This record gives sequence, structure tokens and C-alpha cells, in this order.
Amino acid sequence: MTNTALTHTSLLVARILLGLLFLMAGLGKLGDVAGFGAFMATGGIPAFLAWPVVLFEILAGVALIAGLQTRIVALALGAFCVASGLLYHFDLTDQMQTTQLLKNLALAGGYIALAIAGPGALSVDAKLGRANPLPA
Repeated sequence: MTNTALTHTSLLVARILLGLLFLMAGLGKLGDVAGFGAFMATGGIPAFLAWPVVLFEILAGVALIAGLQTRIVALALGAFCVASGLLYHFDLTDQMQTTQLLKNLALAGGYIALAIAGPGALSVDAKLGRANPLPA
């Protein structure tokens, strides 16, 4: 496998792994959207936004996996990770919450890196000519 093919394959794997996290999280919330809304309210976010958040997680996860609007979706997911980390995990006196906060910030870093690198050639963006994939 050439270096370029390895890069494109690696970007596909990164998109799948980073997108799967949100896809599965969103699907998991479908079983109790009202409960999720109540949880959101503990961080100051109105409960009525639960459905839009669940839909965002599912659709953004699918889009990232497919490589559709990759850079925009990756930045949106990165911002989501930072915001949710600060709203729900910012308790530096609790080691578990600190770890969750750092996990969210690390994920944001991965999303930023993906936004910079782009989707790679193995993506819908590349097939539609809307991406600036790395050279083949």
C-alpha cells in the first residue's frame, strides 16, 4: 500500500471511528429522549432541545462516516464536544469528571485535525468533487 493510499485509508478509519461515537450516542438516546432532555436541563440547556441534539448526533455521525461535508461536520462535532464537556463535566474536584472533560477536549482535537486534513479520497465529498482531498 502506497503512502498516499495509507493516508486515505487512515482518514476513512478516523472518520468511521469519530463518527461512530456520535451515531451510537444519538441512537442510544432514542429510547428515552425525555430523560435525556431532563439531563440536558441540569446543564442549563432547555429540555425541548433534546430532539434536535439527538438528530444532530445521528445525522452528523452518519455524515462524518460517509465523508459528506466532512470539514463542516467535524468542526461542528468538535464544538459540540467542547461545549458539552464544559457544561456537563467541568468539575476539577472529581477525577472521573475531569477525565470526561479531557476526553471531550481530546475528541475536539481529533475533529479539528480531521477538519484540517479533509475527508480523503474515500469519501462522498471526494466523489462529488466538493472536497480538496490529498493527492491520489
